[in-house]
Amino acid sequence: MRRPVALRLCAALATTAVAAATGTILSLPGASAAAGGATGYASQNGGTTGGAGGRTVRATTGTAIHQALCGRASSSTPITIEVEGIITHANTAKVSGDSCNTSDGVIELKQISNVTIIGVGGGAVFDQVGIHIREAGNIIIQNVTVRNVKKSGSPTSNGGDAIGMESGVRNVWVDHATLEASGGEPEGFDGLFDMKDDTRYVTLSYSILRNSGRGGLVGSSESDRSNGFITYHHNLYENIDSRTPLLRGGIAHIYNNHYVRLNESGINSRAGARAKVDNNYFKDSKDVLGTFYTGEAGYWQVSGNIFDNVTWSTPGGETNPAGPDPRSNTTVGIPYPYSLDGASCVPGIVARTAGAGKGLKVSDGNCSPQTPTPGPTTTPTSGPTSTPTATPTTGPTQPGGTNLSLGADADGSGKASGTSYGNVRDGDMGTHWSPSGSTGSVSIKWGSPTAVSKINIREASGSAGVIRTWRVVNADTGAVLTSGSGAGVITFPRTSLRKITFEITGSTGTPKVAEYETYAG
Repeated sequence: MRRPVALRLCAALATTAVAAATGTILSLPGASAAAGGATGYASQNGGTTGGAGGRTVRATTGTAIHQALCGRASSSTPITIEVEGIITHANTAKVSGDSCNTSDGVIELKQISNVTIIGVGGGAVFDQVGIHIREAGNIIIQNVTVRNVKKSGSPTSNGGDAIGMESGVRNVWVDHATLEASGGEPEGFDGLFDMKDDTRYVTLSYSILRNSGRGGLVGSSESDRSNGFITYHHNLYENIDSRTPLLRGGIAHIYNNHYVRLNESGINSRAGARAKVDNNYFKDSKDVLGTFYTGEAGYWQVSGNIFDNVTWSTPGGETNPAGPDPRSNTTVGIPYPYSLDGASCVPGIVARTAGAGKGLKVSDGNCSPQTPTPGPTTTPTSGPTSTPTATPTTGPTQPGGTNLSLGADADGSGKASGTSYGNVRDGDMGTHWSPSGSTGSVSIKWGSPTAVSKINIREASGSAGVIRTWRVVNADTGAVLTSGSGAGVITFPRTSLRKITFEITGSTGTPKVAEYETYAG
């Protein structure tokens, strides 16, 4: 940033400041993961499917998100994480495991693949906690709000980026997100949506970026030209100083976006970058397209855009605006199909579809919002070798909330040859624990007291109904919480404990417990 932005942002941020101070969140409609499938460049290079085909878990804290990642069988095991609530520094801790590489105070999608994070229920708000994607691939982030992530001051997270990608990232789709700050670099903020160090095949769609000094960049310096193949469509950029985006090298497709109050510059194509800029609507802004703050030129192909009350600087030195009469100086071929809304209706269609909490509605290509056809399901085909679904083998439907067993520890009274206690808390229905006989017990345990009111005992494929009678015991005190027959979802009074034991007291053969899930209820 070349100058402070706080004064210019104050009026626009009054409502946001009140919400942050009170901790209030508006009720948002629920959503289905990855409805409609990835668009733009994220649909190329093999496509972007996120956690499709894997199991689905619910998380209400940043730590629980990390636990879900770390509880997978491997770093590439598909998973969909449904997030509800406010994610903060206080509830985002590092979790260790072979399938993850996490850190405190940031949602860390590092050295992993095949993950969907989607806001559900009352909404998912990442408050001062950024999302960091590094050395990762096939990632979907949908229906979330990320706000006020700082690189200086307190607290800091993710280098000040709301969503940041770096180091060999491939195939990321960020959709129906709201990314916002409360100022520019002097106030401690950086970019809302940054890509660097060989990041490719990314789409940002139906999202809101606002109240920030920097919208986002592709390439961290004039020499970082290994990034590219980025699509931006149907997004709202509002009250942004610059970088909507800043492109250093590579190719970007920018269409049907609504830009309002770009205060210093907008699409900054430089260092050999090429941008195809179609049917966007620019309003009340300055220098919305060109090469700025460098002598290393970039290029653009323009068509169908509307410039409403846009002002242009006089060319000279490191300022090379495309206007006041923007003309193409390159051509860009686009390898995927897409439908263009007319620029005149872009403000209306973007207002009705962009951002978290809009029900994942999209344009039909004729300026009318619609609910997209569901994308790939998260329910895999049946069979013992498939990735597990979120539905237990017997009993009621999967409980809501976070499976507290992920990232916990386990032990038991004994185990059959070739099985492990840890198999009941690894999120993998393809592994199991068996007692050394027809009866026995297995426990989930934590390092500190944990509130539990439900468990879900999921028998391995081919073993449903083997478990007959059982008891659930508070292992801290020896008290029996409940007893009954048949595996599945078991409910009991909410109890705070460090260790909970499922004791099999009768069976018709050798029990095989694939998953012992625990929930706060």
